[in-house]
Amino acid sequence: MFEKRFYYLLKIQYLGYRFHGWQKQPDVKTIHLMIDRTLKYILGETRFKTLGAGRTDAMVSANEAALELFIYKEPIMDFDEFLKLFNHNLPQDIRALSIKEVDKDFNVIQDSKIKEYHYVFSEGQKNHPFCAPILTTILEPLDVDLMKKGAKLFQGSHNFKTYCYKATDKGEYLRTIDSSEIFNNTIYRANFFPEKSYVFKIKGKGFMRNQIRLMFGCLIKLGRGEVTLDYIRTTLKEDSTEVMDYIAPASGLILHSINFE
Repeated sequence: MFEKRFYYLLKIQYLGYRFHGWQKQPDVKTIHLMIDRTLKYILGETRFKTLGAGRTDAMVSANEAALELFIYKEPIMDFDEFLKLFNHNLPQDIRALSIKEVDKDFNVIQDSKIKEYHYVFSEGQKNHPFCAPILTTILEPLDVDLMKKGAKLFQGSHNFKTYCYKATDKGEYLRTIDSSEIFNNTIYRANFFPEKSYVFKIKGKGFMRNQIRLMFGCLIKLGRGEVTLDYIRTTLKEDSTEVMDYIAPASGLILHSINFE
């Protein structure tokens, strides 16, 4: 028998530091597990299904992530009341931001979207331990001005095979980066933050496994003087065979926003 289905787009925030990423996995706590567990509690006998717009790694956070909620038989009648009940029962490090109804043709995975990621970091000193969930500390001094030049090289359409974890010869590695830059951090602030910190901002339609962390790992090596700007240019060429051997820590990475075109 056919069951009427209702479709919703949910935006959420989460601090990923104590979670093993988005995707459900056996015997570990993940964002998707906690969201589905909470929905099951508040929706009772109502059948539902959820799909995320993308998977974040363990310890990666999100200022704005998206998921699609399918509900069978009975629609959500009061969005404000739903969000209030949902947030009341979610753990304190996950928060629902908004909900809106979408049509059956909307697909949270396949529909074109722009993602903006931020990687927050500081250099040259040990920071307060409270910084650890959202800011990576690079203890060695870094040439941040040189790193800013390096970040600009990633902008545009390039072969990013060097920056894909466990890349194979069968993958499609041409990607377009809409913007890539490093600037002084004025977005994420706390009284225990270092006096100076930075944000690596990168924006595009699609990113491969660990791509941003591998790109920032290369920028760290550039800031340390271990590679050059010409090396980065070489890694982005169509015939590049370089493999990036350093991946930046996960806890500085934040999915800042996700917007559907």
